[in-house]
Amino acid sequence: MKSFLAVLTVVAAIMAVWYVACVPMNIHGVLVEAERGGADVVPATARERRDIGAVALVTRNGFAIPATWAQDRPRLPAPHQVAIELWDTTLNKKITSKRSLVYHGWVTLSATMLGFVIGTVLGILLAVGIVHSRVMDMSVMPWAIVSQTIPIIALAPMIIVVLYSVGVQGILPKAVISAYLSFFPVVVGMVKGLRSPDGMQLDLLRTYNASRTQGFWKLRLPSSIPYLFASLKIGIAASLVGAIVGELPTGAVAGLGARLLAGSYYGQTVQIWAALFAAAILAALLVGLLGLMERVVLRRMGVAS
Repeated sequence: MKSFLAVLTVVAAIMAVWYVACVPMNIHGVLVEAERGGADVVPATARERRDIGAVALVTRNGFAIPATWAQDRPRLPAPHQVAIELWDTTLNKKITSKRSLVYHGWVTLSATMLGFVIGTVLGILLAVGIVHSRVMDMSVMPWAIVSQTIPIIALAPMIIVVLYSVGVQGILPKAVISAYLSFFPVVVGMVKGLRSPDGMQLDLLRTYNASRTQGFWKLRLPSSIPYLFASLKIGIAASLVGAIVGELPTGAVAGLGARLLAGSYYGQTVQIWAALFAAAILAALLVGLLGLMERVVLRRMGVAS
């Protein structure tokens, strides 16, 4: 109950700040519309209004404050406008409609999951190699770190162009970008987890004459599972970001990235914010699902109560 109240308090504070921020952000547009509607606006001319700050405009035109939360194309939409857009585009549209966020979310989710699986498998294999091979530890790990210093927004168009030039289209280019972002946390987490058994545990296995393979399956791998799930939670969120970024340079017509692009083209900020919240909700659901799987697996292993 205390946690719920704490979360509710934070959400209420964010909503209050959001509503307050809408007033100065949207006041210029609201006053232009009010002037066209015949209202008395202070200052009277658009040039004078441009020369003074938004806060001063709000104080001189208090009557316009409610309208800043109800503009059709606001600079910053109010929370209730985003909530209405989310409701309309998820529950009031057929899921096969291109105006449905469920449809666009599914397109992005498909690329996300494929990229996540590729990135996870690649990350686990690299981690196993790094832990068991000094050469791979010295050669691969630094390059894995360096690869994450390249901005994905610059790398994504190059990946798309290269894959398109060799005839690879559809979901795979986006999945490759997702895998690129998701494999690194898996590598780091698994390396840490596979190296987590202490010297006494490893010595105990040696006294039993256990092979390296037996040591891996019976000690290193079980010890790495908690680290793996922590990495997977980061990886799935990064994979979703990669899928959305992968939709941007292709001019995609489906997917959450496509909704963001369409919203930016036509000045539909409400649509942009709704797509952003849909992406956040999708990421939260995926991380929550992984958390549930983690609890089940660790409980069966006897690690968690």
